[in-house]
Parts: sequence; structure tokens; C-alpha cells
Amino acid sequence: MSQILSGVRVLDLSRMLAGPFCSQILSDFGAEVIKVEDLNGDTGRWSPPIVGDQSAIFYTVNRNKKSIALDLKSEDGAEVFKRMVAISDVVIDQFRPGVMQRLGFGYDKLSEINPRIICCSLSGYGMTGPMSEMAGHDINFLSMAGVIDNTGGSDGRPCIPGVQIAGMAGGGMYAVIAILLALIDREKTGRGQFCDIAMLDGSISLMSYALGELFGSQRSGNRGKEILTGGFACYNLYRCKDDKYFSLGAIEGKFWSEFCQTLGVPQLINSQWDISRQDEMHREIELVTQQKNRDEWMEIFSGANICLTPVLSVEEMVEHPQVKARNMIHVLKDLNQTGIDLPVPAPAIVMSQSPAQVNLIFPKLGADTDELLAELEFSPEQIQSLRDRRVIGS
Repeated sequence: MSQILSGVRVLDLSRMLAGPFCSQILSDFGAEVIKVEDLNGDTGRWSPPIVGDQSAIFYTVNRNKKSIALDLKSEDGAEVFKRMVAISDVVIDQFRPGVMQRLGFGYDKLSEINPRIICCSLSGYGMTGPMSEMAGHDINFLSMAGVIDNTGGSDGRPCIPGVQIAGMAGGGMYAVIAILLALIDREKTGRGQFCDIAMLDGSISLMSYALGELFGSQRSGNRGKEILTGGFACYNLYRCKDDKYFSLGAIEGKFWSEFCQTLGVPQLINSQWDISRQDEMHREIELVTQQKNRDEWMEIFSGANICLTPVLSVEEMVEHPQVKARNMIHVLKDLNQTGIDLPVPAPAIVMSQSPAQVNLIFPKLGADTDELLAELEFSPEQIQSLRDRRVIGS
């Protein structure tokens, strides 16, 4: 079955996580994604933990892609890349601003080769502004966006989120959206365009509710004290006897009332929004919740209409019936003959007429180099010459 992005060719120069996550989404929906790696390979191949001879993380964001190992800094390597651009649709890079230009691959140059090319640059701070050329990681982008200062308990330090929000949501997902929008626009205009995606910008866009809450209430310095950050008993985490937790999201009055009745604390119902009583109510509720194990509470609340769920460990999430029912986890059995089974997330987009297809095939470094060069009409002798001169990988 032809997929929605069949016929779209993507050259992906990105590394590690954000860019590869973006291109994996495109590949799941049929795009031909070619990893353009240097001769040492994507650094994401070698980042701990190593399972066998390659990083476990590499397998989470690089399925169903091809790989060419190419020295872009060499004159011949640059020429190979430009010939690939001529027959491609999208170029993704994750370099700091100015790097593509110094390599001779700025959008102006690539659009001269192929006016239909769509270039998506995924960077930390974007192409403009006083911080544009600065290096950064997720912790830096989330710090600048206000996410980290807004995350943590009311009586302690800010904390680092357990997932890479800036890179994957603020960066990778927005890059997918930009590329798809550019493809639609190209259908109308016949021309490609340049997409400037900054992980800081994407992280700031995720702060919509927090901005409304903060500036609407005219309160600052309330980490962990607002409605959706742990300051209210009706939207909080509760510790159980076995030191596991459940989460309560009973913002609506009917949910809060049912929760209090079921737990046996009906006296708290009318105090749901009493700011002065929130800490006291949380303590009172937790005195009760610590009398039973988490899964015992799940059984007690199983038929209730409350917005109450267990706080699952990653291992528990992989095995949960809801996750399995949605086929959200695929398992790579005996990865690299190590005996390790590696769960990887499935596509999170479900479409009735043009579904994703998950092909758990992962490219070896440079595995498709000869095939791709032959498509560009390089002869076997020319390919060997490039290899001998270390323009391409062995």
C-alpha cells in the first residue's frame, strides 16, 4: 500500500535525537530518509548505553532509514551531496547557524540546485537573535523557556524533566509540522522554502497555559503552587503504602466529590479551592492513601469516574494493557545478540486511510553508500576512487 509520504526523499544531516526523531516520523509515513553521516557516523550511534556494538538510543529514532557515509568538508563529498539535493525534496540539518553556509550548503545555494528543495534547520536558539550561535542542550532550552523554573515542588529546587521536551516536542515535532506545511505549500507554488525551527521557540510555545496562569493571576515565584503544578490537593500525586504513587486530576467538582467520598474524606469536598487549606488537605489525604498499596487503590477506584491513574515506572508502562491495546511499543528481541529486549515507541499518529508502517530495520553506517552513488550515475571505479580517498566510508 502506498503511504502518504511515498515519493518524498529526505536527506537528514542531523544527529543524536531531535532531528532523527523528526525524520523517523516522516519515514514511518513513507518518506525515503537518507542519513547523511560523516565517516565516523552519527554520534547517536555511540552514546551510552551501548548494546553490543551500538547505542540502544540509536534504535529508538532511526528505524527504516538509509545511510551514506560522506565527508561533506571535502570538495568531492560536497559535490556528491549537491547531486543528491538535486533529486531530493527535503534537507534536515541540526547544526548551529552558519555551519551550512560555511559548507556551501546554505538554502540560497541549495535552492539554486533544486528550487523545490525544502530546507529545515533545527537549532537551539534559531537563525536570529543574540544567542543564535550558542551551543545548548535540552536543559538549557527548557531553562530559557521558563519550563524548568516552573517545574518542581513548592518547597524545593526546580527539577529537570525526565524526557527531552525541548528536543523532541519543541524541536523534532515542530520540524515535522514545518516540513509538512512546506510540502503542502510547494504543491501550490512549485517552490520549496527554508524552515527555521528553534528548540527554545518550541519550548516557549508549550508554556501557553503557564503564561496565562501566571500573568492572569499576577502571582510569581509560585513553583509547585499553582493548580496544574502540584499546589492543589485535587490535582496532585499521592504516596501509597508500598512507596508507589497514584495521580489525581480531579479538577472538576464532580470528580473531586467522588474521589473524597470513595476515599472516605467527604469533609474535604467543600474546601476544594480553599488556597489556605491545600497543604493540610494533601497531608490528610496522604495519611489515608498510605494505608494501602498503590494497586489496591487502583482496584478500589477501578469503577470510579475521577481522573485517577497509577504513576507507572517505565517498565510498567511498557506492559500496561492500554499501551498494548494501542500497539504503542515494539520490542527488538535479543538486540545485537546480547539477550537484551529493547522496547521502542511506535508512531503516535493513528490515521484511518494512510497509517504509518513500522519497519524495524536500522541502517549500518554507510550501508547504502554504493547504491545511492550508483543512482547518481557514479561508476564502480569512481565509487572505489572516492572510497580510496576517504570521501566516502568503507
